Amino acid sequence: MQLDRIEWNADGLVPVVIADARTNEVLTLAWANREALERTLATRSTHLYSRSRAALWHKGESSGNTQQVVSVAYDCDADALLYRVIPSGPACHTGAQSCFHNILLSSPVLRSPSKETPKDGAFTEAIAHLEAVLEERKGASPDSSYVAKLYAGGVDKIGKKIGEEATEVVIAAKNASSEELIWESSDLLFHLLVLLKHLNVPLDAVGAHLLSRAYPPASNAAKSP
Repeated sequence: MQLDRIEWNADGLVPVVIADARTNEVLTLAWANREALERTLATRSTHLYSRSRAALWHKGESSGNTQQVVSVAYDCDADALLYRVIPSGPACHTGAQSCFHNILLSSPVLRSPSKETPKDGAFTEAIAHLEAVLEERKGASPDSSYVAKLYAGGVDKIGKKIGEEATEVVIAAKNASSEELIWESSDLLFHLLVLLKHLNVPLDAVGAHLLSRAYPPASNAAKSP
């Protein structure tokens, strides 16, 4: 049995790295004993062991922020586990998407678009890059980051910028300038993503809603635009 290969520590535990299966973002570092691992494998939902409470716990049991486990792997030394999950809500008890939101060192550019990136994939790559940057900026000082300053201003400040940029988009369209429209649309999308990230609304939730409109249930097909 593969579970017999796991190198449990003296307390019968093994560290568990939990990562978002869609974005590869590390969400949490926790612990599991054999029973927690067995329950995770059986239910495909994250089960862990709390060292402070000396008890098993099911992620999201009280908060509702459960995690659907997509895969479980162990490392080359069999002394650490990796859970890849699809989270339903924040992973951190503070309400942050990831427990790793306190920044000690960061690069202003997390990822440089490849020169080989096809034009039809540029939008997807840009959104993924921007989402990572916006998450990182949650731990930045408002004095050093424009995004952090927007976060500090809350919905009112971000919403005001969205209103201004939406007006600029309409003006650009009226001017019949493709270059101007692309520029202003980028600004509008940027500030909309800031708002969604500020309110912890996953982009995948917006995407799922759009898809539900594109592919409505058969009973609602007649209502589809």
